[in-house]
This record gives sequence, C-alpha cells and structure tokens, in this order.
Amino acid sequence: MLVCFRSRIHSPTRNDSLYSILKSPPSKTPNASKTLMAAPGTQLKSKRPTCPSCSKPTSLCLCIRIQNPGLQNKVNITILQHSLERKHALNSARIAKLGLQNVTVSTVSDVKFDAKFMIHLFDPGHDSGSGQNGEKSSDFYQVIENKADEFDASHVTKGSKEPVITCSLGKYGVVTNISIGNVWMPHVQWKRRLSLDKMLASKVAVDDLAKGFVVKKLQKRRVNGSDEVEEVEEFEVAVPPGSVLLFPSKNALDVDGLKAMDFEAKNLIVLDGTWSKARRMYCENPWLRFLPHLKLELDRSSLYSEVRHQPKAGYLSTIESIVYALEEIGDYPEGLDNLLDVFESMVGDQRRCKNERLSKLCSA
Repeated sequence: MLVCFRSRIHSPTRNDSLYSILKSPPSKTPNASKTLMAAPGTQLKSKRPTCPSCSKPTSLCLCIRIQNPGLQNKVNITILQHSLERKHALNSARIAKLGLQNVTVSTVSDVKFDAKFMIHLFDPGHDSGSGQNGEKSSDFYQVIENKADEFDASHVTKGSKEPVITCSLGKYGVVTNISIGNVWMPHVQWKRRLSLDKMLASKVAVDDLAKGFVVKKLQKRRVNGSDEVEEVEEFEVAVPPGSVLLFPSKNALDVDGLKAMDFEAKNLIVLDGTWSKARRMYCENPWLRFLPHLKLELDRSSLYSEVRHQPKAGYLSTIESIVYALEEIGDYPEGLDNLLDVFESMVGDQRRCKNERLSKLCSA
C-alpha cells in the first residue's frame, strides 16, 4: 500500500510578493494554463487517437500483432480486474481478451467503507452463464448462445431467491456479519458466531458450492464527493462447476494435486492487478476461499521485470499466468505462445517510450 504524506507550506509573511501572487484569483481566460504551456506561434496537439479494441494509441496498437485472434480455449477464463489496472499502459489482460475466445472480465475496486456479497446456488436444471456485469469476449456455455434475453442471475438460483450466504465486510476484508439461508441452517455447525471457516467445514455447503453459484457484490460509495453514501452493485459473477482460483495461497495445489483430487478445471479465475492489489482483492472477496486454489511451480522471471517491479521469480503478469496455467492444465490451442510475443512487444514499446522520455530530459 502506498501512502502519500502531504505537508503545508507556510509563507513567512503575508507582505511577501510571492504570497500575493499565489493568492491571486485564477485567470478566467479559457484554457489559460494550456495557453501558457504552448510555445508562441504553435498550436496545442490534440489527444492521440486510440484503438477502440485494445485501448492503446493507434501507433502502438496490439490487435495487428495477434496472429490468431480469438483462439478457442476449452478452459474458460474469468478475470477479476482491479479498477486501477484497467487503463494501465502495461495491463496485459487486454491481450487475453483479444487473443482468447472464452474470457470474461469483471472490475473490482478496493473496499473504502463497507461492502456486502451475496451468494445464490445454481439451479441443478440450468447451466451457468457469464455474469451480468462482466465484459465477455465469448459466450460462457453453449446454452447461453441460445438465449435471446440477457443472462439473469435469478435463473440459476436454487429453490427460493434467498441467498445461501450474505456477508458484510469492511476494509481489507474484515468480516462484520455473516448470515446463511434456511437451506443450510441444519448443516452448518455454529453456536455463538458464524464464520467462513465453519461453512468450509460443512460438507453440505462445500458440495452445494461445488455445483456452481452466482456471487453479487455491493459496495458503499460517496455520492459526487459529498458526505452522502449510497450502495451500488459492483459486479455479479457466475462461478460454474469446475472453477479454480489461480492464486499461490498456502493451501494451493499444483496441477498434479488437482488431478489427484479428480478435479477437472473448467473455469480459471485470475486476479488482475499488482501483487499488493491482488492480495487485497483476495482478502476483500472472501468468497474466493470457497474455490480450490491453483499455483504454478515456475522459477522464471517475468517479461515485466525491466519495466515493472517483480517481487520475486515466479510472480508473473496476468497474460503470462494465463498462458502457463492453460499449458499446465493441458488446454494448449495452436498459437497460444504468440500472446506472449505480443506481450513482450508491448513491454518493448513501454521501455522504448521510457528511454525516449529520459533522453529528452537529459538533452533539455
């Protein structure tokens, strides 16, 4: 977590001429600051055009570098993307969206006040969908392709519309309240206080969740910078059977460990953000603990290493993690390696731009 300390600069006296200049009202001339920045006799340059697909400047477009866009990956990819990562110049999730067919992206923000998530179980008579607020590059299952209406989470609830889990939490995932639905009440052993650990100890709860669920997250936010707070829906994500979280927790297993459990990975959930942000996302979304965790036993440096901090070997970018995980699982469509070539070229663009800026500063 980065902390910014601000200090006030006090002028020694109000008679100082500099103080009067600083306290003078701003000019009402339109674009005054921009006019002062422009050299005499020149016009300000317009904003650089960007590619609507990859959101990169057209001169650095990634789309034309992908040899086989929309590769058919059998294991679906669900990316939980930190809100600060979405427009980052080095974000690699965009390569996954362009290069793979079955990818869903949902935006996740840090909890600033209070948040709440609710879990509904899949109806055994329905297949899973993509999640209502996620961006999807392809349909999640064939059944969704045949549905004309937008995916509705109420179609995959089991029995009544009552959620089986409702959990309130604060910053950094501090749980303040948990409640469970009537369907689980006789099976979860709890006396004074309910906890996620007690739910994980219930075979009935674990088996039900393994059949798939929909999670909806609500978060409280300030209204237009005022003191008023409103509750808004942040995301709604479908977690189908066979979902596994790619995250190196202490209980994470490698691919061989999953196979020993007779677990077939059908949906890979990936946290997209810096490692500090990914850890916070994990803590503030405790529903992820209901999933088996997958780790990659790799001892290699990320292609990020020259332009972005890598805590240690094996800490990879999102696209590297996805490609290597698919390879380990056995889902390896022809052309998958090209996505790493595209990522390497994107890192090269960033390194070249950085060197150009430094050379301009040195020559100034």
